[in-house]
Amino acid sequence: MQLSFWEIKNWFSNVDYTIVGSGIVGLHTAIRLRERFPNAKILVLEKGILPQGASTKNAGFACFGSVSEIIDDLKTHTEEEVIRLIEKRYAGLQLLRKNLGDDVIDYKPFGGYELFLKDNESFYNECVEKITFINDIVKPLFKQEVYTKVVDRFNFQNTFDYLIFNAFEGQIDTGNMMQALLKKAIQNDILILNQQTVTQFEDLNDCVEVVTNEVSFKTKKLFFTTNGFASELTNNQVKPARAQVLITKPIENLDIKGTFHLDQGYYYFRNINNRILFGGGRNLDFEGETTTELTTTELIQKRLEDLLKNVILPNTPFEIEHRWSGIMGVGNQKKPIVEQISNNVYCGVRMGGMGVAIGSLIGKELADLA
Repeated sequence: MQLSFWEIKNWFSNVDYTIVGSGIVGLHTAIRLRERFPNAKILVLEKGILPQGASTKNAGFACFGSVSEIIDDLKTHTEEEVIRLIEKRYAGLQLLRKNLGDDVIDYKPFGGYELFLKDNESFYNECVEKITFINDIVKPLFKQEVYTKVVDRFNFQNTFDYLIFNAFEGQIDTGNMMQALLKKAIQNDILILNQQTVTQFEDLNDCVEVVTNEVSFKTKKLFFTTNGFASELTNNQVKPARAQVLITKPIENLDIKGTFHLDQGYYYFRNINNRILFGGGRNLDFEGETTTELTTTELIQKRLEDLLKNVILPNTPFEIEHRWSGIMGVGNQKKPIVEQISNNVYCGVRMGGMGVAIGSLIGKELADLA
């Protein structure tokens, strides 16, 4: 593409900071850089019409880990590492709420619940038995008990009569959150260019040459915040993990309110007013869901519908209105990667499915790393 003098002058000359990815992490990185460097030229490149990964496609859970997820994490991480992860996730949620405001993101503190299918009795018993232990390790952070055993008042079927409740969990409107972040970035004189796919880059020691599908330019510093797509251009240990989602049409007199976790967090659902949003199921086909293809599959969508019909809404007619998918970034460790790749290139990736919770904090850490 041939650029005009004006385009080169205003968008691609004397660029101080370029961020690849306009999701939660990318925009928080840009906003934090603006706080630190009021006169810098900051450019954000996004390959999609909207953020391509999970930032506009997630379920809007303001969560930091269910009991079963924490138990699972303790099998591969030390107790100290797990506590730090929870601390970062909770701090990230507070930062997000502070930066944008609860009214703007439509934050609702309905609490979170974990339910267990009856064919998984041994794991249910393990989780219930470990509530006290997990409350003890997180109490220094929350100053009170987080997880409690409560009676199921939602009339779920084929599950145990008790749920595990987390009063510190809430839900947000993902669309409102991203619109507010984009608005804040623009108000802070941050340039955002969509449909710009970075195809290659080279650190020249005093700057970085960036090549996209449309243009080539130089920037003093380059940041990758592409999470599930990170391995396409950087060599860090991040794998894409597709998350498939569906949403029902409005359901009359829907009594379900809150965020809900099922099967170690591999399934999750919530109300959006009088609809149910339901996602997950990648554990049915880990290999197939390790992809950046934004499509859905019959295997997983059928399982989501079966669980809706037989567990979540057993006596309530419903219709599916829409289906979609998003791409998360996962790896062998849950700890996000915030690191310097070369002299002028940095990355903040591997949110581990907790981008809403931890993304704002990782953006801040990434900007401060420079």
